[in-house]
Amino acid sequence: MRVIPIFLCLVLTGLFPVNVFCDDTVLRVRDGAVIPFKEMIDDVKKADIVFVGEIHDMNAHHRDQLSVIRALHESDTPMAVGLEMFRADSQDTLNAWTSGRLSPARFLLAYRDNWSMPWALYRDIFLYSREHELPLIGLNIPERVAEKVARQGFDSLSREDKEALPPGTSCRVDEKYMAFIKQAYAGHSYQERTFLHFCEAQMVRDESMAWHLVAYRKKHSRQIIVVLAGVGHAWKRGVAAQMGLGAKLSIRSILPFLPGEGDPRTVTTRDADYLLLP
Repeated sequence: MRVIPIFLCLVLTGLFPVNVFCDDTVLRVRDGAVIPFKEMIDDVKKADIVFVGEIHDMNAHHRDQLSVIRALHESDTPMAVGLEMFRADSQDTLNAWTSGRLSPARFLLAYRDNWSMPWALYRDIFLYSREHELPLIGLNIPERVAEKVARQGFDSLSREDKEALPPGTSCRVDEKYMAFIKQAYAGHSYQERTFLHFCEAQMVRDESMAWHLVAYRKKHSRQIIVVLAGVGHAWKRGVAAQMGLGAKLSIRSILPFLPGEGDPRTVTTRDADYLLLP
């Protein structure tokens, strides 16, 4: 039953910097039921790792991500936040930020060194994490390495390039993974001769982020990790698929509603567990 009329819900949501989720705002993929946001949170807090996908320049997606973080934190769930937006080699900077040892001005410089999207899109997430001392985990690889793979392929990497990746990183792109990338990045256009290299670059990112998530989880087994990443990485066939059977982790994937790419007509349980409705 709707406790708040839908028109009032929409008005209230627009008044707050963080989404005020009302009833019936989430699609549960396994049965197609539209459920309250809180019901989704009650389920995902039982998981080990929760992916919350985004289109990087969509402010609404970042408000949704903060709503998930806030809801889990306010339920007294021990947690950390994994970030595609920061390289793993920036971990000391993230630690200094959440502990209050780094000024906002210096952190902003580090953010711009790691990520090209406007700071305003992610500001509230980083401020909330600092205020509540939530651990932040850098997951990404150096952009120069990813760009080199995208241009020339994984085999072009030098020994120095590979040393910037987690141990054992390979690039096992098969037809199944390429089909997934075509689906996940349906709005992009690539020349066929460069598409394989693009897939390799995505695979290297997926493998690297998976490695860092598993490594962190082994040391902090009581914490849920909420992973903020682009939708292509947040799909179950993205980073989660690279964690390996040996990790034995319980995973949930939450995607934003994306007409034609992430909507009830196309998304299955192979892709995600929940869709956040507009």
